[in-house]
Amino acid sequence: MPLDFYHGHGSPFSWRVWLALELKGIPYNLKILSFQNQDTRKPEFVALNPRHEVPTIVDGDFVLYESNAIAEYLEEAYPGRGASMFPGDVRARATIRRLMREVDNHTMKATEGVTDYAFYTKPEERVPQKLADARKVVTEEFAQMTRYMKGDYFVGTLSAADFWFYPSVAFMYRCRAKLPDFDADGLLTPALMRWKARIEALPYFEKTIPPHWKQS
Repeated sequence: MPLDFYHGHGSPFSWRVWLALELKGIPYNLKILSFQNQDTRKPEFVALNPRHEVPTIVDGDFVLYESNAIAEYLEEAYPGRGASMFPGDVRARATIRRLMREVDNHTMKATEGVTDYAFYTKPEERVPQKLADARKVVTEEFAQMTRYMKGDYFVGTLSAADFWFYPSVAFMYRCRAKLPDFDADGLLTPALMRWKARIEALPYFEKTIPPHWKQS
């Protein structure tokens, strides 16, 4: 029986889980919530998730939210489906979990300066030096993440670590919707550029792109 996957387009946390569901080939009913319409605050959803956030899954009578917890659950509850999100030996799996938390604790924070400048700073209040400083932070963080890579992917084969990191990269390109001249490519090392292309070439990737990103 398919599980219910509550998703909001543009949520990096929810995007991770969608990619994970596709990697494992787990059947799901996609429930798209509108942030604009405040769907996550409606009583029927708050009854599932009192923190009114996506992603949230409902698997039978079991409700779960928080993307890291969902990844662990999907891996353990559906061990025979698709590819593993935590491949390799115990050390490789521990490394994947560490990388997931580094993305949460470091990478996402590093990109906030750029996204805040692009989406939440009024044009008349923008100071170019602030963007330059924010770019430097992102460039250094992305370079640090590059050092962890083992060949084509973070642990040598596709894993949850790749899906956790990808939305942070994608959001830098999304900033061009507000800053048309923003050089997102310049933030990435050559290795990350090749890695990005591999992620975007996955057969299920296209369906997960936020529709409004395609229109801008």
